[in-house]
Amino acid sequence: MSKLVIVESPAKAKTIGKYLGSDYVVKASMGHLRDLPRKTMGVDLEHDFEPEYGPIEGKDKIISELRKAAKEADFVYLATDPDREGEAISWHLKSLLNLKDGEYKRVTFNEITKKGVHYGIEHPRDIDVDLVDAQQARRILDRIVGYRLSPFLWRKVKRGLSAGRVQSVATRLVVDREQEIRAFQPEEYWSIEAVLRTQAGGTFTARYYGEPDGKVELKNEEQTRKIVDEVTGKPFLVSTIKKGKKKKSAAPPFTTSTLQQEASRKLNMVPRRTMSVAQELYEGVELGGEYGLTGLITYMRTDSLRLSDEATAAAAAYIQKRYGEQFYPGKPRVFKTKGAAQDAHEAIRPSNVEIEPEAVRDQLTPDQYKLYKLIWSRFVACQMADAILDTISADITSEGHIFRASGHTVAFPGFTAVYEESTDDDKQSEKGEKSESGKPLPAFDEGDSLTADKIDPAQHFTQPPARYTEASLIRAMEEKGIGRPSTYAPTIATIIDRDYVSKENRSLRPTPLGEGVTGLLVDKFKSVADYEFTANMENQLDEVEAGKVAYVQLLHTFYDGFAGALEQAEKDLDKTRIKIPDEETDVVCEKCGRKMVIKSGRFGKFLACPGFPECTNTKPMSEDTGASCPTCGAKVVKKKSARGYVYYSCETYPTCQFITWDKPLKTKCPVCDSSLFRHTDRDSKEVTDVCLREGCTYKELVKEGVSPEEAEKNRQRREARAAKAAERAAAKEAEEAEKKTKKTTRKTKKAEDAEGEEPKKKATRKTTKKAAAEGEEPKKKTTRKTTKKAETAEGEEPKKTTRKTTKKAETAEGEEPKKTTRRTTKKAAAEGEEPQKKTTRKTTKKAETEEV
Repeated sequence: MSKLVIVESPAKAKTIGKYLGSDYVVKASMGHLRDLPRKTMGVDLEHDFEPEYGPIEGKDKIISELRKAAKEADFVYLATDPDREGEAISWHLKSLLNLKDGEYKRVTFNEITKKGVHYGIEHPRDIDVDLVDAQQARRILDRIVGYRLSPFLWRKVKRGLSAGRVQSVATRLVVDREQEIRAFQPEEYWSIEAVLRTQAGGTFTARYYGEPDGKVELKNEEQTRKIVDEVTGKPFLVSTIKKGKKKKSAAPPFTTSTLQQEASRKLNMVPRRTMSVAQELYEGVELGGEYGLTGLITYMRTDSLRLSDEATAAAAAYIQKRYGEQFYPGKPRVFKTKGAAQDAHEAIRPSNVEIEPEAVRDQLTPDQYKLYKLIWSRFVACQMADAILDTISADITSEGHIFRASGHTVAFPGFTAVYEESTDDDKQSEKGEKSESGKPLPAFDEGDSLTADKIDPAQHFTQPPARYTEASLIRAMEEKGIGRPSTYAPTIATIIDRDYVSKENRSLRPTPLGEGVTGLLVDKFKSVADYEFTANMENQLDEVEAGKVAYVQLLHTFYDGFAGALEQAEKDLDKTRIKIPDEETDVVCEKCGRKMVIKSGRFGKFLACPGFPECTNTKPMSEDTGASCPTCGAKVVKKKSARGYVYYSCETYPTCQFITWDKPLKTKCPVCDSSLFRHTDRDSKEVTDVCLREGCTYKELVKEGVSPEEAEKNRQRREARAAKAAERAAAKEAEEAEKKTKKTTRKTKKAEDAEGEEPKKKATRKTTKKAAAEGEEPKKKTTRKTTKKAETAEGEEPKKTTRKTTKKAETAEGEEPKKTTRRTTKKAAAEGEEPQKKTTRKTTKKAETEEV
């Protein structure tokens, strides 16, 4: 009895197939197989938003293979990912494969391990229609916004723009922060630091705190200098010492949001890459030995902090065995999930805590190892005992002024033996003050006299809010309820790719285009750009998922307001086009001296002189990559070719000839300290970090490629495609050359025919009247459509020529004129007939002829 299991990816299929054995056939759907059409909205707005689903272009072969496998199987398990998208894929698969009740079941795997897979197969269920409806509602909402609002932006702002329900609000967060920075008014303040020495010779730094009455803010130099003058050369006395103990608890296990934030801060890994690597760790990695092919982490799209009892018990045993009983708090730590979280899955954790990162490092790519170590360490630490700190704070007085010093020493490391959470770059006070460094203070007692080695006054200015990083933007989105775990990474990638937001070093700032579009959306479309409205819509989707709200009702609620806003915006901005100002740079036009501006073209951004059309100077725009040239040591910059392909070169090119397709990295070569470059083989798809400095052979595998046989097939296919493309290009070139030759031949023949002929004058009304007065037969005006020659016999009636006449016929005297066609046979002038001119419809049917 064969059973068919359908998952999304081949990697996942391979891992699951190993655990299920020969009775099961595991196939991959390669993601979604059915969706809304690409070129039309695909939503019937007049009939309760009925979606028009169809097979995705290019997926016909996969659908055919799955249908065949389903017919041959006795039972089908739909085992797509355990979230909204996964549930929707299973629902579409049921329809595409024509599965009836009793022929299939839905199964999910929280972890791709032998135990996790068998547990999933043993606990099948029906498809969750509410979960599917939530996905449909989200998909239809996004389609309506995209298809109705994007064309509006094309007409009013710029062609090619797009708007999205979540991306527009994410862009607004970045825009609003930039406006806060611009509006910020810095204020002056001062500080005084004294480097003090104990009687035993130990030194430490104390900071001016205030007076006996309380803390004092130093506002100006005069106030500060007065205090410095009063304490300079005077003794400092330790007035009070406060000692205590402080407990520090571990951070909770990772959710999708916190994993992306921490990977960005600690590993400098962008959210999209973080999720890609996490997917690889979830679906399975070949470890060899006793573990073989296995998934290393649980499902990575979750907003839950819940951990299974089995996982916490395994962590407890591991901690006590590896670090000692004192490092375990005595009972499992439980973390409370936020109210809005779905809690459908566990937090992100290692599937087997016994698999230490260092033990499998050689079997993982560098990115896989770094991310797995991060997830493993965070999970182990969250179940460990608190760290205990011995704290000390001392007030030191001089001439009535109080200076304060504080520090701490670690009494017990607890969880910090494994892991400590990092913080965002923008987590600092307005005055730029960060947390204490934690340096211990030298030994001294109350009443001790200290001497000042140095007293330093310093001027400062309050700082504006820091720009968002990818990590802090994800945190802000989560705090405001914008988006869900699966949307954070693609949303940030989208707003950067579409040039609404630019990334400089690690900071995000809005482009002029992003600010212009956001301003328009905020003004005209509250349902798209409002924080509260968007968060409420996410909550409504959760209500649909819980079965509390019908998804059609949610769509009506949204669309009624949205359609009205769109109609009103069209009226308000009738015949109006919003101009986006160009972004000025510091690059000076070498032809006219103006500062060049950034323009966007078909193949991306470039620099142009604002003096156009007087000055037409343009140049490619380069972007600093942070890497150094392996040839001369200058900066490596990112550029785009005329056809839009990204490449990298030395900033001094062509002075330095270094140029490459390989992506530069900020990491250094461990052999020669030059910048590394990431190379992807075109045929094997193997990814490696390589050093391009001449003479250095360093190379590190990042991602394994396909087998040598498959790589050879890829090479042959690539060369065959190139050969066909060359053939097509050659054929097209030959065709163009032939057309050009024929055109030249026609022109030459026409010129030869025209040689020696009398130029014929065009008959006019005056000529006709003159001829009639002289007793001649009036000549009719000839047209292009008249046959080249038509001769009439002496005394014949003129013949009317029309398009429909087929052959020339001679008419006897007094007969009705007969019609001739364009193809009338020519008559030689030698027959003595006078050429006939084409008559018009207004000519009388009969005309008498006179002898000449």
